Amino acid sequence: MPVEHYENFPVASFLLPRRLRRPIEAIYRFARGADDIADEGDASDAERLQGLAAYNAELDLIESGKPPQSPSFVELAAVIAEWKLPISLFRDLTDAFAQDVVKKRYADFPDLMDYCRRSANPIGRLLLYLFDRASEENLRYSDSICSTLQIINFWQDIAIDWAKGRVYLPQEDLVRFGVSEQLIAEQRCTQEWIALLDFEVDRSRQLILAGAPLVHDLPGRLGWEIRMTVQGGLRILEQIRQARGDVFRHRPLLGPTDWLRMAGRALFM
Repeated sequence: MPVEHYENFPVASFLLPRRLRRPIEAIYRFARGADDIADEGDASDAERLQGLAAYNAELDLIESGKPPQSPSFVELAAVIAEWKLPISLFRDLTDAFAQDVVKKRYADFPDLMDYCRRSANPIGRLLLYLFDRASEENLRYSDSICSTLQIINFWQDIAIDWAKGRVYLPQEDLVRFGVSEQLIAEQRCTQEWIALLDFEVDRSRQLILAGAPLVHDLPGRLGWEIRMTVQGGLRILEQIRQARGDVFRHRPLLGPTDWLRMAGRALFM
């Protein structure tokens, strides 16, 4: 499963038990397909929303106990029934992807986190349901990790999102630090820009660490999976800071040395 193609899936899926690979791959295909409808190709906004509406129509059939019309949803329907997965989490994903089609700016951090609640958190929650670890506390920890992974991806891909007409940096933060969108367009790393990215890195680090206790309540393989996922997010944040916010010319990426460092740190979580 090419997990690097969908950022909110675990980064080391070979650690997952074999019995869970089938349901996880079904969830992945659903999320990847819906995300591609919203984000890839040259379709119009209306066509993208229509495609996502078709996904929701299939979810309606699954929820009502009727067979899906599209063959690509047959496996997902079987997985949802077998593992008793909440349909609402799949609807959250399609709702977030539809929002991406029409909403290009976020007023403040709570506004951005509301998007992450639907675009990222369902993935972690679904994994907890698959592992029968979906306690209220674990769901809260998982949400903290998944939302942070989403916003770290935003900081990592500021230039890529700008090319798509999107700015995920909260407008309130841009104003606070005196950063204009023209600066993003020109890819200039002024002192104001560096201060803004340092602020976002600090906030992201605090948020992901708030969810880190989750690893202590998960069985072996999944616990290590989440350890590596958290360490991967922290390492990307370190790279952003080391580049002094210049994600335009130094987009953070994890190399072999980073993986060794992450594994060593994961031992002491």
